[in-house]
Amino acid sequence: MAQDTTAPIEPKNNDYSADDIQVLGGREAVRRRPGMYIGSTDQRGLHHLVYEIVYNSIDEAMAGCCTKAVVTLHKDNSVTVMDNGRGIPIDIHPATGISALETVMTVLHAGAKFGGKTYQVSGGLHGVGASVVNALSSWLKARVRRDGKVYQQEYRQGIPQREITEVGTANDTGTTITFLADAEIFTETSYDFNTIRERLQEMAYLNKGLEIKLEDEANDRNRTFYFEGGIIGFVRHLNRNRSVRHHHPVYISRQINSTIIEAALQYNDGFADNTLSFANCVNTIDGGTHLTGFRSALTRILNDYAHKNGFLKENASNLIGDDVREGLTAIISVKLAEPQFEGQTKGKLGNIEMKSLVESAVGEELALYLEEHPDDAKRIIDKCLTAQKAREAARKARDLIIRKSTLDTGTLPGKLADCSEKNPAHCELYLVEGPSAGGSAKQGRNRRFQAILPLRGKIINVEKAAPDKMLANQEIRTIITALGAGIDDDFNSEKLRYHRVILMTDADVDGSHIRTLLLTFFFRHMPDLIHNGHLYIAQPPLYRTKAKKQDHWVYSDQEQEELLKQLAGTRKIVVQRYKGLGEMSAEQLWETTMDPATRTMLLVTVEEAAKADSIFSILMGEEVPPRKAFISAHAKSVKNLDI
Repeated sequence: MAQDTTAPIEPKNNDYSADDIQVLGGREAVRRRPGMYIGSTDQRGLHHLVYEIVYNSIDEAMAGCCTKAVVTLHKDNSVTVMDNGRGIPIDIHPATGISALETVMTVLHAGAKFGGKTYQVSGGLHGVGASVVNALSSWLKARVRRDGKVYQQEYRQGIPQREITEVGTANDTGTTITFLADAEIFTETSYDFNTIRERLQEMAYLNKGLEIKLEDEANDRNRTFYFEGGIIGFVRHLNRNRSVRHHHPVYISRQINSTIIEAALQYNDGFADNTLSFANCVNTIDGGTHLTGFRSALTRILNDYAHKNGFLKENASNLIGDDVREGLTAIISVKLAEPQFEGQTKGKLGNIEMKSLVESAVGEELALYLEEHPDDAKRIIDKCLTAQKAREAARKARDLIIRKSTLDTGTLPGKLADCSEKNPAHCELYLVEGPSAGGSAKQGRNRRFQAILPLRGKIINVEKAAPDKMLANQEIRTIITALGAGIDDDFNSEKLRYHRVILMTDADVDGSHIRTLLLTFFFRHMPDLIHNGHLYIAQPPLYRTKAKKQDHWVYSDQEQEELLKQLAGTRKIVVQRYKGLGEMSAEQLWETTMDPATRTMLLVTVEEAAKADSIFSILMGEEVPPRKAFISAHAKSVKNLDI
């Protein structure tokens, strides 16, 4: 029952003293609040454990002391990370009175990454990575190969079980960490091979000359990554399914004291900006000062070149950031001594000095490249000028849409069946395929909080369309107006009229295509809708199976097979396969797909932007061969295919 806020408040106990203050030690703090250190306790947080240990190997590589790292996923869900670095020291630490190994593995904010003597650059900024992994593991075993010997220490939930012991001899140096994530902490303890593979491949690109191997014992598969070309190969990899404007990526490299700045960029015929930024090999998904410096240099230098060489007339408007970033694939990677990240998960770089350092380095090197490669320069400037023209046309269309969406509800799309609730947090909008299903949804919905917007046919493929062409599409304009939050850089989540946007399409090939077109649109032009958890996919049933006067709603072929086995021997079974939402009555659609008490919905998330960008480019882009290869590779796992 809901709390009655008008009820009298019971008197509180006023006894409050120092005895009531609970002080958590490092290990207890981590186990009590793991999300503060690894982000979450689902599979994403589980993967973060692996990355934190691998970061230590990467730090050794960046120090020039490691050439190989091996990550092994064992059958029991334990993980081993082995490298051929220097090996964690095992002598007694003067401050803690215990071995350096035990200090690193059990004491928060302890490591060789603060003084700048051992590591000039490091991804494990806070010195908490290994100790956090240890605290969140059922058990952990650390082996160090050093001084011709092998040393070992074991831990349970972060607690050492015995002193370091010598267990053998070694011909090389390095560290091997094996751990089993604690099932008391994590909701998921099995790893996704492909997710870890993508991240390790990324790390190998960022550290040319470092070999990283991933082994999966349960499924007998492995992958090895080694890239001499570094981030040049990374850019080519990201653009592999696109038509590029210039064959060779622009590569920029400069060292300023102990700071290393690398950038690689290449334009393609698409419309999305796919720029990834890294600091000490950590993916700064929220950008930071290095990304700001890179973008400032790019805009300034391309404008200078365009004016100097007559591509832009004297009184013509300058290119803006959106113009020079359309169709851009770029990597900006910096390695610095004292990075200032925001939070332990390191999503954003905050070092103020990096903006000017990156802007200077990228600006000078890019200007030189354009002068030395006039053909490439012309292709790049032509792309930017085309984007500028399309942006101006799109701006006019967007302004018109925004003006309409900010007026009173009387100017909302005529086919939108709005809800009566005015608090967006309690409202949801169904984007429904076709007028037939839209009619059923309008009749079956709860009018208080559920709005229905029927879509006519398929929206334009935004992966192939310029911004002005996209905004000329009536269905796109209708969606933007209905949501009321704008689009692209003008998108404002606070103006969103519905906090749940639900895609509801037929379970056939056309429905899958429409859903993919909508997902592509939201991913490219309203990414915050996804990042903030507002986008969902409805799950209508595939079958209605009637037996013994009872309806069974079934949502997958596998579930249907299991049901029929259970009903074996039943005299009369009637099975109806739903190909379209319009085949269901309003009551059935409500009961199975729209009633919050009984429905199932999928929340749309994007954990790996580079991977998602690649998949959308393959499925919706111009290049046919990559799409055929993708379909062939995934044919056996395809769902919702109706022939």
